[in-house]
Amino acid sequence: MTGVPLSAARPRLADLREMLRLAVPVVVVQVGLVAMGTVDTMVVGRVSADALAAVALGNLYFFSLCAFGMGALLAIDPVVAQAVGAGDEAAVPAAVRTGLLLSVALAVPTALLLLPGEWVLGLLRQPAEVIPIAAAYARVCAPGVPAFFAFFVLRQTLQARGRLRPVVVAILVTNLVNFLLDWVLVFGVPKAVPPLGAVGSAWASTACRFLLAAWLAVALVREVPVWPRGVAPLAWRPLLALLRLGAPIGVQFQLEFAAFGVIALFMGLLGTVEMAAHQVALNLASLTFMVPLGVSAAAAVKVGQAIGAGDQARALRAGAAALACGGGFMVASALAMLSFPRGLAAAYTDSPEVVALAAVLIPIAGFFQVFDGVQVVSTGVLRGAADTHAPMVINILGFWLLGIPTSLLLGFRLGWGPAGLWWGLVVGLAAVALLLLARVGWRLRRQVARIQLQ
Repeated sequence: MTGVPLSAARPRLADLREMLRLAVPVVVVQVGLVAMGTVDTMVVGRVSADALAAVALGNLYFFSLCAFGMGALLAIDPVVAQAVGAGDEAAVPAAVRTGLLLSVALAVPTALLLLPGEWVLGLLRQPAEVIPIAAAYARVCAPGVPAFFAFFVLRQTLQARGRLRPVVVAILVTNLVNFLLDWVLVFGVPKAVPPLGAVGSAWASTACRFLLAAWLAVALVREVPVWPRGVAPLAWRPLLALLRLGAPIGVQFQLEFAAFGVIALFMGLLGTVEMAAHQVALNLASLTFMVPLGVSAAAAVKVGQAIGAGDQARALRAGAAALACGGGFMVASALAMLSFPRGLAAAYTDSPEVVALAAVLIPIAGFFQVFDGVQVVSTGVLRGAADTHAPMVINILGFWLLGIPTSLLLGFRLGWGPAGLWWGLVVGLAAVALLLLARVGWRLRRQVARIQLQ
């Protein structure tokens, strides 16, 4: 059923302002989460090369296992945002309860899978000298998984209600606490705290995940009666409904993470310099990606609220405003990458060989990130409309049936090397971005029913 003409998609200035008002603090939160990992790396890097490698491997192990749960819990976005838009405040506590129960159900197996680190990392043929430290790192992170997943539920709920101040404050405070704990636990305090090395940063991360979850829980319960008396603690039907909505997002997260991991493995086959240059280009692209990722989260909220209010034209304008903000930023940063690749590469390393190769990859990363920005914002728009299955299918087709094979063809068969591997990513992402963009236009021009868990 076509309900809104395409001409109604043109966002007004007010739509752009509303999108930016929500997106900017969300971007701050995203950057804050990344900064915690950056600080861990910088502090542990002062211990030894083995300690640094162990943290990198331990974090890869941790996030590989957490990716599905992190994605699945984003299903709370459309449920709460649409309830807020519909003025159905009674549905919010029920959604939060269901989200927290799902977070526990996902956290328990994830945490258990973090325990056999020596065996898993040994099977993956990782360096023998690094495995014990990385496995210990993962084991210390395991108890923090429930808090980490609960943080996702609480953050998404507060975002959907337009309450970003507690989240921003929590992230800023936790970054400070994380730095202090890192320094104390990694290096120790004479006669007080023994130095724990890389494992100390894992203890700091686990403590900070509990701090984040507790801070947001206090902020939320002040305004939402999450678990009032007389409410049954467990309801299977809404739990399964939320899982059905979130599972495709979790699969999408897992497969995207795996795709970039596979490209990194391919790059490692080419050599150390190639791997280092790849990391420089990817780190730069990941940093700028935080902006459209924040816009994507804001888009899910704004589109969801409009759909909950039954205003399809506003939902379409919100989607267009998000694409304009996210895509516009990525075009600007792409121009910077195309204009100053060598200078950007030199900021990461003093190695002439790595700088020279990274200067070749960074302009390709510029093209890459324009499509990456469009696809992640489009995914957020569709998530606000509770459309999660189509993005999963599109990502599988784009990354695994087009992008990865093209990377192999260009990188190895045709001899393009590292540049070929990156151009394969560009091809895959371009296909994903264009298909998702088409899906947004098709979906939001039709009347979208509000999603409810009951």
